[in-house]
Amino acid sequence: MSIKIIPTKCTGCEACINACPYGAIKIKGNIAHLLDNCTSCMACIRECPTGAIVLKDPGSYQEQPRTLIEQGTGVWIFVEQRHGIPAGVVYELLGRGQALAHDLGEELCAVLLGYNIEFIAGKLAKYGADKIYIVDDKALSDFEDEPYAQVIAGLVTEFKPSIFLFGATTIGRSLAPRIAAKLGTGLTADCTELSIDKKDRLLLQTRPAFGGNIMATIICPDKRPQMATVRPKVMKPAEHNQARTGKIIRIVQEIAPSRAKFLETYKTPGQQENIQEADIVVSGGRGIGEPGNFRLLQELAALLGGAVGASRAAVDAGWVPYANQVGQTGKTVRPKLYIACGISGAVQHLVGMSSSDVIVAINNDPNAPIFSVATYGIVGDVLEIVPALISKLRGSSS
Repeated sequence: MSIKIIPTKCTGCEACINACPYGAIKIKGNIAHLLDNCTSCMACIRECPTGAIVLKDPGSYQEQPRTLIEQGTGVWIFVEQRHGIPAGVVYELLGRGQALAHDLGEELCAVLLGYNIEFIAGKLAKYGADKIYIVDDKALSDFEDEPYAQVIAGLVTEFKPSIFLFGATTIGRSLAPRIAAKLGTGLTADCTELSIDKKDRLLLQTRPAFGGNIMATIICPDKRPQMATVRPKVMKPAEHNQARTGKIIRIVQEIAPSRAKFLETYKTPGQQENIQEADIVVSGGRGIGEPGNFRLLQELAALLGGAVGASRAAVDAGWVPYANQVGQTGKTVRPKLYIACGISGAVQHLVGMSSSDVIVAINNDPNAPIFSVATYGIVGDVLEIVPALISKLRGSSS
């Protein structure tokens, strides 16, 4: 399917130029002309006031709206990696993917893109991947949406998986929608649970809705693959099995250059450890009184070898950066120890930390909802209890 311009109807009004998201139209001699980078997205057709831009074959449009995968087999997961190190959520996707593949009687496959990254494949197999599709190309050395989406959409069209999972990370949230749009299939974002309807063989995709007050289960019955992004730290990672092996499938594709140019990656000065990777998280809320009191939490976290988190209320008040926020609209954490200081425990916050191994809650309100999920609860003034904990830890280390 493609579009064409009828010169006798075109007035050179430039409405199509303003509508085109790809800059694929220019005016020559008061008539619009299509450039080679036109994707036939049809945005110009909708905006043309004279009807000068039309489909070349309008009769075929309803039959072939986009690349459509009607049937498929296999559970796929995207392997997000940086400098050859897979993101933590990859192992969580492999763990859940194994269960889904088992219920469907299908294979679990990993999709790995990058440059000089084949050494990762053996590790993925030992964490449950039956097949590993590898596209190793210098053009993929740094993550960019366009080439990654192009390559993965091509793989899906060729091999036709039934399910495709991504981490709900910065990269996953950017990449997965592009791929879903290219394939004309659905995508459920920020899932916290996945399972299989064995009768209809559908993926049941569960995520918080209405501000976290309900959990909605979503299905995609008519299109394939069924796609979802999964919040990190909400699912159990796959177990390592040294005896496992997997089949490596090397793919060579022609990769179109991205319209964006990658310049460099730099780390924000003073950037702290990612709270999602920390084994211990000390979080504070509005109950600690003022932003200066976060110094106490930083001191406690440093003594414990942990990271500092925060509730949305503390972030919205400007006390700490958004990178520290734990909860539905922040980050999901699953540390071995979570200490909630002056946090009441709104449901949106609980969604982000209730899977922690041990939860210690400190709050002066005995009826605070945080105590409903706490392993240990301390009713009292956080500004008295935290300094006491710091003093005790300093004494035991001296």
